[in-house]
Amino acid sequence: MGNYRHGAYVEEVSSNVAAPKKNETGLHVVFGTAPVNMAAEPEKAVNKLIMADTYEEAVDKLGYSDDFKNYTLCQAMDAYFKIYAVGPVVFCNVLDPAKHKRDNEEKEYAVVNRQAVLDAKGVLPDSLTVKTEEDAVLEKDADYITSFDAEGNLVISLLSPGKGETAAVLKVASTSIDPGAVTEADVIGGMDAATGKEIGLELVRRVYPRCGRFPGYIMAPGWSHKKNVAAVMAAKCREINGVFTCECLVDMDTAKAGKYTDCKKLKDEYGLNDSHMIALWPMAVKDGRIYSYSAIYGAMTAQTDADNDSVPALSPSNQLLHIDGAALEDGTEIDLDQPEANTLNGQGIVTMLNNGGMRSWGNNTAAFPDVKETKDRWINCRRAFSWWGNSFIVAYREEVDDPANYRLIETIVDKENIRGNSYVQQGKFAGIKMEYNKSENTVEGLLEGRIQVRQYLAPFTPAEYILNILSFDPSLLENALGGNQ
Repeated sequence: MGNYRHGAYVEEVSSNVAAPKKNETGLHVVFGTAPVNMAAEPEKAVNKLIMADTYEEAVDKLGYSDDFKNYTLCQAMDAYFKIYAVGPVVFCNVLDPAKHKRDNEEKEYAVVNRQAVLDAKGVLPDSLTVKTEEDAVLEKDADYITSFDAEGNLVISLLSPGKGETAAVLKVASTSIDPGAVTEADVIGGMDAATGKEIGLELVRRVYPRCGRFPGYIMAPGWSHKKNVAAVMAAKCREINGVFTCECLVDMDTAKAGKYTDCKKLKDEYGLNDSHMIALWPMAVKDGRIYSYSAIYGAMTAQTDADNDSVPALSPSNQLLHIDGAALEDGTEIDLDQPEANTLNGQGIVTMLNNGGMRSWGNNTAAFPDVKETKDRWINCRRAFSWWGNSFIVAYREEVDDPANYRLIETIVDKENIRGNSYVQQGKFAGIKMEYNKSENTVEGLLEGRIQVRQYLAPFTPAEYILNILSFDPSLLENALGGNQ
């Protein structure tokens, strides 16, 4: 009877985080550390690919902290779900509570309103040893329960009835996760030869098998500024599962490049010159917090793609970043003017510029200026080629092993030309066409089961340079003054 309703009703829900917009291009895959002690199941959040569609889902599976330096995945959670309201995102936490931990000595905590708040950070709830002043050992779920407050502190709440319900002081020993013990080797990862278990960036190859979608970006905010991590990220962009390609976002180390004139030397020293890499400098600031630029840039790109029907053909340059400013890791403010920002662009570095609000600034991949080929120089063209190729592979896997006859060939060519024409008519590409050439399909090749088609793809290049030539025309002045009357 209590479910019977008659009348007008309202319900209120939290408005802190907007419902995310869906980005259906390649998945953005983020590697780093999270406060998994706060997760619902910490043991299931280590070196696992966790796809989250919402902020709440990410927090439930990984935990959340505003300590972006120690918990780098939280930068991306905040940027994607709070600042830009876009998803989904795949997270991979490499902080292992079984390995990256420290023991906290027993300490006394005052009980107020039957609650004690622990000041130790990163406490694992199942590691607690809780005693009363009289050294009576309390049991979890029978004598107390645990939760976390808004600052990430563990709260012990005494139950009634329970052995400690009247206690004024609790003696607590615990174990905490230690994000400072995580190294770049944990992020780079690899495969354990004995167990066959993959960890860290090696898990890029598991994105499609586990998530059913190919990766679009590889990111590691808080880690990608390290030379070896950046190199491995670039290597992982090619031949994913033997067929897919994607791009990676690499932050440049602002501790080593403290001013824009230092960036080229660092870029050359680190070998940041891959066409599938986007090199970013400096860092971003919002509400007093410092973010790796890659977290903000990745989220901005996801929103730009989502607004373009999930077609990654638009340039991510000159897009609003929804941040307050730029800075170095130590908080030093950076205010570039356009010539300084353009200098970085000419070196294959994407930066940010205050131009009616803080905006992304730069169209070139890290391969520029050494590589000037259109599809490998422009970021939007490189991303469009990767996405189109990946989409083709997924779309025509069902046709693999069908009879290699002209009906199959016509089906592939016709479908691709229809698909391409639709994007051209929408203004998303300048042109797309596919051809089948008999000269490229020999009898020997057909007998071996090989069919080859050729496709031509032309994304629009960005209008990076717009020039208006102004000159003085005396006749206009003469006409204005009535000289011809």
